Amino acid sequence: MKMHTGVLAVTATLAMISGVAGAAPMSANEKAQVHYRFEKVGDVNVFYREAGDPTAPTILLLHGFAASSFMYRELIPALSDRYHVVAPDLPSFGNTESPEREKYAYTFANITKTIDRFTEQLKLDRYAIVVHDYGAPVGWRLASAHPSRITAIVSQNGNAYEEGLAKGWDGIKKYWQSPTAENRAAVSDFPTPASIKWQYFEGVKDPSVISPDGYTLEGMRVARPGNADIQLDLLLDYASNVKMYPQFQAYFRKEQPPLLAVWGKKDPYFLPAGATAWKRDLPNADIRFYDTGHFALETHAHDIVPVIHAFLDKNLK
Repeated sequence: MKMHTGVLAVTATLAMISGVAGAAPMSANEKAQVHYRFEKVGDVNVFYREAGDPTAPTILLLHGFAASSFMYRELIPALSDRYHVVAPDLPSFGNTESPEREKYAYTFANITKTIDRFTEQLKLDRYAIVVHDYGAPVGWRLASAHPSRITAIVSQNGNAYEEGLAKGWDGIKKYWQSPTAENRAAVSDFPTPASIKWQYFEGVKDPSVISPDGYTLEGMRVARPGNADIQLDLLLDYASNVKMYPQFQAYFRKEQPPLLAVWGKKDPYFLPAGATAWKRDLPNADIRFYDTGHFALETHAHDIVPVIHAFLDKNLK
């Protein structure tokens, strides 16, 4: 039986509309489901966690040292009700599979290049960033290179001002100024399980709220063959981020992105002054402090997660 041309036209139109509209809306359970995936970016097999509706505004979560996307295990499902959440493990961290140091430059510039390509391959054209520690300079580099892509910023102890550098950096600064074998050996305890555990506990009022999962997992990862040297390479290269602070600050002043800082005020590496400094460049920045250390989400997720959600709801129309 032949179909009338008018019916064919209507059918074709409906098909086009369906294609544009996409599949049926995701259920709450589907949005909350976290998926664990890999994306091949050059020689790096980037592991990432993903949740939420891919058609919703995207939030890119960038972890720091000594952590991985695991640090966002409570934030991801909480944001997935309204947002598309993507949390990669940076090269040399977490479950991301990256080459040995002789075959991949472990610098913040190169890691940013990998994550930039990762976002492009996933077709993440616009996104808010949530950053912590090492994830911050990766985020600042992405934002400076592609300001039109950044919709909002949340920083959990992710620094961009020299006054934010605490005394914990003093020995590291000596390594920056003179990267001799002796000075490298002097900071060799930085990428060790014991040092990582200390970072999780320092500045925390009640140690019983710290889950052993995070620091134990990251301690095992840093102990993988060759990884300690990679971490010392990155520690040396962190000086390049400090040199770029004026460039990052110029981005803040020019673009005026909505910014929320949720800061552990007893962080041994990043002082509260690093958070309040944003007010110079971003007068409308929302700066909040919590009575905890470097890993504020480990101790105060119940306080911080709702604040992040409310900030995104307000600024991502």
